[in-house]
Parts: sequence; C-alpha cells; structure tokens
Amino acid sequence: MHIVNAFCIVTDIIFFVSAFSERLKELRAEKGLTQRKIAELLQVSQTGYANWEQGCREPDIDGIAKLALFFDVTAGYLLGLED
Repeated sequence: MHIVNAFCIVTDIIFFVSAFSERLKELRAEKGLTQRKIAELLQVSQTGYANWEQGCREPDIDGIAKLALFFDVTAGYLLGLED
C-alpha cells in the first residue's frame, strides 16, 4: 500500500469518527437527555456511551442500529455518510 493511500484511509476514518461523535452529541442535546440517561435507555454503560461521544471508541453494528432507532435517523446519517 502506498503512503498516500494509507493517509487517505486514515483521514477517512478520522472524518467518520468525528462526524459520528458530533452527530451523537447533537442528537442527544436535541432530546435534552444526559449521557447517563441515554446509556440507561440503550442498556450500555455510561462510560461506553461517553467514549462514543468523545470519539475514543465506536459502537459495534448493533450499537449503531440501536442509536439509529433511538434517534430516528439512519445509520448513514450517524456515520456522516448522508445529511
């Protein structure tokens, strides 16, 4: 793999993580809920949810599906693939 290609892949990953965490924060704020409350409703740890918002970790596919259903958005929207 060329260095330029590797850089593009890393850049894309950073964009998706950043878009995901920002959209997650915005959606939570729109609902007026705390991280703790959403974590409770989704049956995940508060620390795990906080890590998603901070961009430290990403949820697995089941977590993305739960979030999309909870916030009534598409997984593509959460991941920054669509507006």
